[in-house]
Formats: sequence, C-alpha cells, structure tokens
Amino acid sequence: MATLLAAAPRHLRVASATDSGDAVTRSHLADGRCVGWYAPSIPGWRVAIDAEYAAAEVPPMLAHRFGTSNFWARWTRTECVAKLADVPMVALWRRYGLSVPAGTVWLWRTLVLDLDLDLGPSGLAREVGSADREALSDLVVTVAFAVIQGLPSPGPDLPPPDLDLPPPGRSLSS
Repeated sequence: MATLLAAAPRHLRVASATDSGDAVTRSHLADGRCVGWYAPSIPGWRVAIDAEYAAAEVPPMLAHRFGTSNFWARWTRTECVAKLADVPMVALWRRYGLSVPAGTVWLWRTLVLDLDLDLGPSGLAREVGSADREALSDLVVTVAFAVIQGLPSPGPDLPPPDLDLPPPGRSLSS
C-alpha cells in the first residue's frame, strides 16, 4: 500500500464529472470538475479521496471554529475519514474537529497538485509542506485507504447515522 501511496500523483486525474465516471472514486470540485482516482482496486481495502482548491477562502464560520492554518489539508483528511467510515462530515467535525479520531486505522497521503501541469502519468505533485506550495499549487488532495472490516456498506435502506453525537470524551450513554 505504501508503494501505491508513493505513486499517488500518477493515479489522479482532473476531468469533468462525465469524463471521470470510470474513476475508482472521485471528489467533486466547486467548479463542477472532479478529481478521480484511477489506480487498480485493492482487494480488502476501501479508498477515498477528497480535493479542494488550495487558494479557496476558508468559510468564515469554519475559520473561526478551526483556524486557517493548513486548513484544506486538515479538511481533506477529515473528509476522507468520513467517506471511509460512511459517516457524514458534519458528524465527524462536530465531535472531533478536523483531527483524525484516535484509533483510526488507515493509510493516507496529502498532496498539493499544480493544475497548470499535466496530471497524467508523469506524477507532478508535491507533498504538503513544500516551500513553494503556495505559489505553484492549485489543489490539495488527500488519498486514503482503510481495511474493509467485513461489514456491508450502509445502503439507502438503512437509517442515516445519528447526527446528534456527544461531545468528545463523553460516551453515547452519558
């Protein structure tokens, strides 16, 4: 899995929603395009991606609640955890903020991708933290994997998860 994450830039493409329909998974951008993951599926693992424009303004309410430092990297990681766990994003951030819950078993990589370059097989991403990321990057993308626990994914016939979760540190019974 580490090798696949190391090669992540080669497996990401930006395209219209129509043209990205064959992606293993994808993330929708504000302009209607999608970032798609085009690596082979790995038996026993789930994959999720999330992408946001690096230069996008952090919504004021979220900036007030979570701060703006490295916001989109933290947001995309939390969004991937939500997708992998089949939990609404708002339920996660209400309970854990933009921190990954302790005990989460997953592998992830957060990249900054430059959309001015071809996002094809040449792998044109830089790790978050590069000195030039603000000047050269357009997208923050997290790719994450989790082992399938043998439980069926929630389907449309299941009730939605309870959004009224207790605050961190308190159990559902207290």
